[in-house]
Amino acid sequence: MHKGRLEAFSDGVIAIIITIMVLEIKVPHEVSLEALFKLGPIFLSYIISFIYVGIYWNNHHHLFQTVKKIDGRVLWSNLFLLFWLSLIPFASGWMGENHFEGVTVTLYGIVLFGCAVSYYVLTNSLLKNHDTESVIHKAVGNKFKEHSSLVLYIVGLLTSYWLPQIAFGIFSVVAFIWLLPDKRIEKQMS
Repeated sequence: MHKGRLEAFSDGVIAIIITIMVLEIKVPHEVSLEALFKLGPIFLSYIISFIYVGIYWNNHHHLFQTVKKIDGRVLWSNLFLLFWLSLIPFASGWMGENHFEGVTVTLYGIVLFGCAVSYYVLTNSLLKNHDTESVIHKAVGNKFKEHSSLVLYIVGLLTSYWLPQIAFGIFSVVAFIWLLPDKRIEKQMS
């Protein structure tokens, strides 16, 4: 199977996810700075969610640069990732609208954890399609960032209901860990 169709479909879904997120930000009816400041929590949740979606799009792109072939398992794993990514606008909007209340941050953390797990599943599906000497195996061999991210998500989830600001801070730290494209892949591609 050729990977081009999967990449095009994924790019389209991710573009729609970002579009939905920005359309959820309602324009204030008042012309004042106070009206804009009232949108602060909504805009903050949008910013971190935009960064997350951008990280996944960027790393998805880099990951598929290393791939020679895909199969049905990869297609379903990719859909699993897109499913979790598609929940980000809902969770982000609910969290921002409700000023980062505990239950909303918990749902947001569950969605982020689902995204991380599904990306991990996708990566492992791709690894199974390639031999150990392939670029993808060499690039993804050390999964320290993936494992540490999963641990941080769990810590964030455990604190999210009672300490939502701390949990949101932990989720933001994970985003900043992944902000730059995965250097392991870039190193193997050059």
